[in-house]
Amino acid sequence: MLPEQELTRLFHSLNNHLGIILANAELLEHRLADEQHRARAGQVVASALDAIQATNLIRHAAIPATVAEKTSTRQSIDTHPAK
Repeated sequence: MLPEQELTRLFHSLNNHLGIILANAELLEHRLADEQHRARAGQVVASALDAIQATNLIRHAAIPATVAEKTSTRQSIDTHPAK
């Protein structure tokens, strides 16, 4: 099993990648003219939010609360902003 610091770094990196996917999907969702493409981008947004939430749940289960709380800069993203 990985040491806590390595796990923390891994979860941080994963959240960074998911945040980039989320931000780009949100940009597409708001900029695309075609409804079908907007809906597809919306699915990517929803999936990225689900993945971020799942990552945070796994992180909290894998790392003791005191370490996870000290290293977390963001708890979780609960909802997608309303249009």
